[in-house]
Amino acid sequence: MEKVRKTVIYYFSGTGNARQVANWLFEFAVRKDIDCQIVKITRPGIGNIDAPSPDALIIIISPVQGFNFPKITLDFIRRFPEGKNRVVLMNTRAGMKLGRFITPGLTGIAFWLSSLFLKLKGYKIAGQIPFDMPSNWISIHPALNENTVRYIHEKIYSRVEKHADKIFSGKSDFLSFRDLVPDMLIAPVSLAYYLAGRFAFAKSFYASDRCDHCGICEKLCPVKAIKTAEQHPYWTFKCESCMKCMNSCPQKAIETAHGLLVVTSVLSSATVTILLDSMLVEETRLIRTLLGTLVFFAQLWLFYNVQHLLLKNKFFARLIASTSLTHYHFWGRYKSIPDSKWKK
Repeated sequence: MEKVRKTVIYYFSGTGNARQVANWLFEFAVRKDIDCQIVKITRPGIGNIDAPSPDALIIIISPVQGFNFPKITLDFIRRFPEGKNRVVLMNTRAGMKLGRFITPGLTGIAFWLSSLFLKLKGYKIAGQIPFDMPSNWISIHPALNENTVRYIHEKIYSRVEKHADKIFSGKSDFLSFRDLVPDMLIAPVSLAYYLAGRFAFAKSFYASDRCDHCGICEKLCPVKAIKTAEQHPYWTFKCESCMKCMNSCPQKAIETAHGLLVVTSVLSSATVTILLDSMLVEETRLIRTLLGTLVFFAQLWLFYNVQHLLLKNKFFARLIASTSLTHYHFWGRYKSIPDSKWKK
């Protein structure tokens, strides 16, 4: 078993959790005199990926979205040059604090799909390690308070150190195996999210009347999913819901369109029922699912564009914002905190 002398850490991060883990790994590598390089996979020019040194341990870190790696991470792995290096895959999942316990998230198919891509390129998978960093999906739940975030950071920092000691000594580390059964059970949801669900969440973001058109959201978007339309930010279906825009907006103007999603869900369901009643075909679960999906996304696209136009009017903009939970102060915003906030 040969100790690691060189490592390259590739990471994708929206709100900072995966970046935090990458930085901690770098810290532990430097302590062990390991030649370590960190590469942000969304940096300019990353389309041309240089093959790492053949003796380097490769570490890839990304958040989990919809129980899978986001498309930007999967695309990076698919473009990765062939090689024979040892690879350790890591992810950041949605951790919550329950007393002194950090609730675990689920990885789904993220590790297994990525491992398949890499093995086909000749790599040896030497580890699959999840880390339950603070849940940052404020479209679904209120932001965690700073005390909770500090507590989770301190605990996960220790876990990262423990696993870093193991992989940097040359050992394999498959912590993910303990979650194998629930991850496999959730696999259909992972697939459904990748094929359809992520497009629904892509249309769940908009800029309220607090927007001062600074362009930061458009500039920082890692997949260039935000464009200016009618002199206002517009989210395309390329959005991967990483929430970098929402959590980086100086005016806190970016909201989740909870009202739009509820209205679209109700109307699309009613529309499907009317269409099926008028169609001269026997209704099946498959037909209802396919028709429901098509109608939902057609109406979501239409209503999103109508909403985008209404946002130009201050009255309608404030009315729309009132239907978004993220608009209210109690809901909050999430950002990863610096180590100085909790390290003694």
